[in-house]
Amino acid sequence: MALTVILAVGLDPLPGLAQSTAWKSAGYIVISVASIKNAIDHFRAGDFDLVLLGNSISLESKERLTFLIRSSGSHTPVICIANPSGDRNDFADATLNNDSCEFLKIIEELLAKTTSMPAELTMVSSKLI
Repeated sequence: MALTVILAVGLDPLPGLAQSTAWKSAGYIVISVASIKNAIDHFRAGDFDLVLLGNSISLESKERLTFLIRSSGSHTPVICIANPSGDRNDFADATLNNDSCEFLKIIEELLAKTTSMPAELTMVSSKLI
């Protein structure tokens, strides 16, 4: 089984994330950081398959980090966890509800879609809730 490495930034407890054995058994390694600065440092030093942005960081910080990822030439998918008001983040590849029962399934679908598309199409935004 191939491992998928996820950079989780500013996440409050999420369904399934606290149960890291479920993520590990699904082939995910989750690296959690609390701040955008730490996220930038980790992203530059690592090879991540997905970036997951949580609610404890501001919308501006989420957008800034996504911009930095895209400007580096990376096609790593970025998923934002929807804030309680349900606002969508147009700069992200997907926006998910914090209480999504199918969190892992949606991540798998996005990763499969991203890896099956030519690189020039991976920047097309898809919204999943």
